[in-house]
Amino acid sequence: MSPTDPFSLVGGANASDVVFQNDMPSQYSPETSMPDKLQPVQWADAQREQAFAAWLQSVQARFGLQPESLRLASADASFRRYLRLNSTHSTYGPTLIVMDAPPDKEDSAPFVKVAALLQQAGIHCPQVLDWNQAQGFMLLTDLGDQTMMQRIDPAAPPPLDVYLQAVDTLIAWQKASQPGVLPPYDHALLRRELDLFPQWYVAQHRQVALDAAQSQVLNQAFETIMANNLSWPSVYVHRDFMPRNLMDSGRAQPLGVLDFQDAVYGPITYDIASLMRDAFLSWEEDFCLDVTIRYWQKARAAGLPVGDDFGEFYRAVEWMGLQRHIKIAGIFARLTLRDSKPKYLADTPRFIGYIRATCGRYRELKPLLRLVERIEGIAPPQAFSFGRV
Repeated sequence: MSPTDPFSLVGGANASDVVFQNDMPSQYSPETSMPDKLQPVQWADAQREQAFAAWLQSVQARFGLQPESLRLASADASFRRYLRLNSTHSTYGPTLIVMDAPPDKEDSAPFVKVAALLQQAGIHCPQVLDWNQAQGFMLLTDLGDQTMMQRIDPAAPPPLDVYLQAVDTLIAWQKASQPGVLPPYDHALLRRELDLFPQWYVAQHRQVALDAAQSQVLNQAFETIMANNLSWPSVYVHRDFMPRNLMDSGRAQPLGVLDFQDAVYGPITYDIASLMRDAFLSWEEDFCLDVTIRYWQKARAAGLPVGDDFGEFYRAVEWMGLQRHIKIAGIFARLTLRDSKPKYLADTPRFIGYIRATCGRYRELKPLLRLVERIEGIAPPQAFSFGRV
């Protein structure tokens, strides 16, 4: 059993659309950039560069920072970027991370809030050491430079032990859930996500104008998908819980969690769907089923609301994954066409494959399957009867 090739580029939605600010991985994972030692820090705005220098000087002595070691760690798909620099501080390790997030373009308050929630849940994540809210500079602990994705050998069988570590981390996160703390992943937000598909993927990328009947098929399918997804109980939802956002520190610590600033309170099926129906990595169905069963068993034992029927739960995970991949297809089209990031759309066949596979399993989704095949220019399979078409 082996995965398909992972995508060559990570990314996310543009920060100008707040609710979709970072739907793909970001943070300072080394997979988001070239090695940091090769990337000096450049500033397009001299005034911001001066503000940064003043802030860095104000925290230098307290954290043993070495400004001359400053280098780019990664830049994500929004206006946020991450810098790495050496530290002589004995408590926080040899390197620390600086988040550079212009406050007129990025709201860092959710990052700080969710980081605290993760820490309260006992989850390994970046610790906020200093935050200049007015300027948008933040000093963070460094979770290292190896992701869960990097522990995966594409030529080897899938690493069950690593995925079970991720499952344990996810359950700890969900067990900490409380209503009214994070924004709701409600009908309005789900619908805004789904609408990216007809707006950006269908109309802009595929240049297909849907007629009234086709628009009705799409609208009815969206309402059916949302009703199914919202019928499940809510917990804390990371929204991008996948190998590129899980860090292996190599220090006998649990997996670290990144890219959590867009966390919401929504369907319990979402994060396990993200993990096993990854935007950047595909496994064969039997492995996905195995891990999902193990998650469901552990979640039930932990008292989480996953139901008593695994078949029903697995169906719900598939439908939640369908919603996610419809959204991602729209996001990747927008990143290419609006934000001039052309590498994203090269890998959308993975999402279309997920969409077609799920729609093909359920009678309620067959009209959506036929519409997607028409948009993609795929001829549906012919039905044979008595040796004739």
